[in-house]
Amino acid sequence: MSIIRKIPGKLIRETRHFYQFVIMLPFKIIFLWINNVNYSKRPILGGLPIINNAGELNLGSNVQITSSARFNMVSGKQKTCLGVGKNAVLSIGDNVGISNACIFALEKIIIEEEVLVGGGASIYDSDFHALLYHQRIQRPDTNIKSAPVVIRKGAFIGTEAIIMKGVEIGERSVIAAKSVVTRSVPPDEIWGGNPAKFLKKIDNQNKKNA
Repeated sequence: MSIIRKIPGKLIRETRHFYQFVIMLPFKIIFLWINNVNYSKRPILGGLPIINNAGELNLGSNVQITSSARFNMVSGKQKTCLGVGKNAVLSIGDNVGISNACIFALEKIIIEEEVLVGGGASIYDSDFHALLYHQRIQRPDTNIKSAPVVIRKGAFIGTEAIIMKGVEIGERSVIAAKSVVTRSVPPDEIWGGNPAKFLKKIDNQNKKNA
């Protein structure tokens, strides 16, 4: 009986797989073309992200983007959003995984290869609005601060973490869930909290710890 009960679930999963990777394939290719996405190799899309591209959006090879709770229930309450402002650049390297996250560049965001961006995480290179009231009520705002963001190779951005403008995350470093990162993080470290602070070093050279 237990085997029989598993059959409907398996059929549903296989049907979804066929729909996403066969039926939806032409639509995904057209979707990327319409949004002027440059890619080395067509990305693997689990659901369609929301893309607003007025600048330059580059994807490397084997980029996997999840934009649906069906494909990743972690922070599946939101879709992946990729925004690129006028004359801005968002560059995502090879073997990067993004799950239901929001990344918006008004100047420049560089995500190097083998980075993981967890469910509900956000990466911004701008304040989006002025801090001073008399500037903020202008339409549009004046004196909006922005600064490039760089996420180095192999870094891991935890679920619902926020990376703010001007920040560089070092190679292989880990940002804990729900952290707010306002200053740069050296390589091979774990940071967490609001604002994020150093927690511990990671010995990435000692593979026995794996």
